Amino acid sequence: MQAYTVEQVAEMLSIGRDKVYFLLRTGQLNSIKIGKLRRITDRHLAEFVSSLESIDEA
Repeated sequence: MQAYTVEQVAEMLSIGRDKVYFLLRTGQLNSIKIGKLRRITDRHLAEFVSSLESIDEA
């Protein structure tokens, strides 16, 4: 399992850091917390992208 920082996820998705924090805050993207650090796993990313695909197909 891979765990990414908010900055890494923003770069992967080609969106801004603020947008990633918005997605986390609104529950659209899940994450884990290790101490004070926020990490997004590859599973979280896959679930997020899958949810976008299902919305697009509807």
